[in-house]
Amino acid sequence: MSDDKLKVPVFDGHYEHWSEMMENLLRAKQVWNLIDPGIREPTVGVAQSEAEKKKLEELRMKDLQVKHYLYQAIDRVTFEQILDRKNSKVIWDLMKKRYAGNDQVKKSMLQKLRRDFEILEMKTSETIPEYFGRVLTISNQMRSNGETMTDVKIVEKILRTLTEKYMFVVVPIEESKDIELMSIEELQSTLIVHEQKFKKNEREEEHALKVDTSDSSNSRGRGRGRSNYRGRGRGRGRHNVNKETVECYNCHKLGHYSYECPNAKEANYMGFDENEEVMLMADGGEEGNVFVAQSGGESKGLLWFLDSRCSNHMCGDQGRFIDLDESFSSTVKLGNNTRMNVEGKGNLKLILNGITYVIKDVYYVPDLKNNR
Repeated sequence: MSDDKLKVPVFDGHYEHWSEMMENLLRAKQVWNLIDPGIREPTVGVAQSEAEKKKLEELRMKDLQVKHYLYQAIDRVTFEQILDRKNSKVIWDLMKKRYAGNDQVKKSMLQKLRRDFEILEMKTSETIPEYFGRVLTISNQMRSNGETMTDVKIVEKILRTLTEKYMFVVVPIEESKDIELMSIEELQSTLIVHEQKFKKNEREEEHALKVDTSDSSNSRGRGRGRSNYRGRGRGRGRHNVNKETVECYNCHKLGHYSYECPNAKEANYMGFDENEEVMLMADGGEEGNVFVAQSGGESKGLLWFLDSRCSNHMCGDQGRFIDLDESFSSTVKLGNNTRMNVEGKGNLKLILNGITYVIKDVYYVPDLKNNR
């Protein structure tokens, strides 16, 4: 690389980092000897041979090149603070004296870095590369201040402080691999593979619960959604509204909801208390976002009805659950005022068109005939 295209590391106040990069540059240019040990000027009164004079002149010319690199690396304010600039070694030593700090300052800095390293933990919002970057930044700063930071120490620290979702990965790594021989790069690549699997599973779960938003917007306000326009929005997140603007779906008069209508022959929707768990059921013949999946081998309910407007999904077949918290209990009231006991809550798998989906927080209701 020519000197015209050479990128000299600029001094930004972090001396340890800058000095290491600058030293590497000068060694690559084979002029580090002008800094360490530096040019040895001839003793006054001692005659020099022609060869010695030529050699000294060559060193002084190269020293001008090193000074040029140093001048490129520092700004004008820093430059003006260096009063003695007779050769590159003097400039280097003054920079070191001014910015490297004494032993006491280094010890104080190292104590702070040790505390920072000790309290490091992965954040739930962080990716694996981001967390490794934070750990390695502090580790390298500790090394620059004289701390011995082995790869083993860093690997063990990362394994101890990953988020909970990585725990099932950590245990096999600790049991099957020799941590003493595991590199930081190997650990990072292993965890990135699992992180990609997590993201893929999350996308599949989102896809399983995703509804056709265009159909939802078309059917909104027709009486079964959360819209307040026609007075039939009854699910979660009810808002306080002025009933003077509410139109009854039955008699089309203002001032009340359809379930409060005095002219209704039969209540189409159930009433509910604020503290009561409510289950809104979908009917297979309704329009809207109802997905029906034929499951020919079901022992309890041949059909699944998944309604995006339900408060919760529920299933009467315990065998469908992949995990079930049987300590959870509650009751649900259906549209015909029937009450059923909820004897657990968990996750289950559902197959639609040959694709397996996972539905979360499904109620286990043993008396349920069809799964919804």
